[in-house]
Amino acid sequence: SMAEPILKEKHGDVTTITLNRPQAGNRQTDTTWAEMTEMLDAASKESRLILFKGAGDDFCLGREAMGQATPALEAYAVRDRSETIFNLYGAFRNSKVPIIGVVQGRAVGLGCALAALCDITIASEKARFQFPETGHRIMPTIAFSALVDRMPRKAATFMIYSAEEIDADKALIFGLASNVVPHDELDASVGRLVEHFNKMPLAAVLAVKEYARTAFSISTQAATDFARNLHATVNSFSGMRS
Repeated sequence: SMAEPILKEKHGDVTTITLNRPQAGNRQTDTTWAEMTEMLDAASKESRLILFKGAGDDFCLGREAMGQATPALEAYAVRDRSETIFNLYGAFRNSKVPIIGVVQGRAVGLGCALAALCDITIASEKARFQFPETGHRIMPTIAFSALVDRMPRKAATFMIYSAEEIDADKALIFGLASNVVPHDELDASVGRLVEHFNKMPLAAVLAVKEYARTAFSISTQAATDFARNLHATVNSFSGMRS
């Protein structure tokens, strides 16, 4: 039988979602991206943490149809098609639980956008990031929308306009990666992070994500008031002490 294009495995209350088309750089079709959106929504309700990976040498080279000519569609139909990707982005942003991306190789186009959308992105020193769309006469406004709350403006506009590939260290400076580790220590360092998440009270894991979801895009006063409220609610919860 054909290998599943996306794998979902649960160990304890940690769910791992793996893009499983290494022979195709883990590119996925709109159909399988829509399936992934459902997987994320489901995992978000039954896990404390989601690990997001790509099988093989690359993290993800994007959408299956990337660079191929598609028939010219009316704007309304185009909007419908792009909705699949906006829904996928939404699943990352709205997940109740944190999503850790593990980038071992190339993250390109949509793959790069998804690396950006993870709450924490651990990159191997061999990781490479790129938005090649402007080199293919495509205006990547969908991908750009993934970056607005993730990367500084100068970094995002440079990547989108230049279509240049950047290395892991630059991705760290650009705010696209959270941490860069030696390639042969990638699994071990992600393992230690997962172990730490497993020791945290679940309420705290969820509260940090709940706070992060809006705190960076509201006024300082509102963010402070939200923190005050969330702090009182979560830290007085009996589940924090057990």
